[in-house]
Amino acid sequence: MEYYIYNVPVFITHEPTASIDLRAFCNQCQEILPSALLKNVDVVYIGNFKELRDRNAAYLNGGIYMSAAEPTVFDMVENFVHEVAHSLEEQFAWQIYDDELVQEFKGKRERLRHLLDSEGFEINPVLYSYTEYNQKFDNFLANEVGYPTLLSLTMGLFVSPYGATSIQEYFANGFEKYFLDNPRNVSKISPVLYGKIEQILNEQA
Repeated sequence: MEYYIYNVPVFITHEPTASIDLRAFCNQCQEILPSALLKNVDVVYIGNFKELRDRNAAYLNGGIYMSAAEPTVFDMVENFVHEVAHSLEEQFAWQIYDDELVQEFKGKRERLRHLLDSEGFEINPVLYSYTEYNQKFDNFLANEVGYPTLLSLTMGLFVSPYGATSIQEYFANGFEKYFLDNPRNVSKISPVLYGKIEQILNEQA
């Protein structure tokens, strides 16, 4: 059986879990995202890819690679929307990651530093100023603080805790929540980021 998200082919290299309806997955992706946002996506692969390591999905050279082990269709849709956001970085990086968004992100990181310091979670404060991905900082958030604690501490600061990891994940998480949750929440919590998403949508209309 052939699967497509708009005109983007979806190839299955390993069958997903029994609870996954691939037709429903493709249909939901089309219902959620305008086709214009998929201009940089040439193909989608679903399978067991060692390159993913501990990730659920990744965007690489025009392809979105997704784990076949996700338990629900919604989890797969969430991963797909997130990686579409990363695909847009190629086209809109200069618009997305300007000084305005950098300042919004750094301001939130600084508030996060004070929140975590007050809870006794300490790491070299210089790492909070890094906008790009940093393995040590990621490990600190995931393993020392833990995402359940991070979720409670960052409510109203980041649209989801993973958005604190790097400025790229900040954008991708905001994009994901814009389409899968509530755009108004993104606007309220991250107004500059919300504006970037709206700008991209207007340019693709």
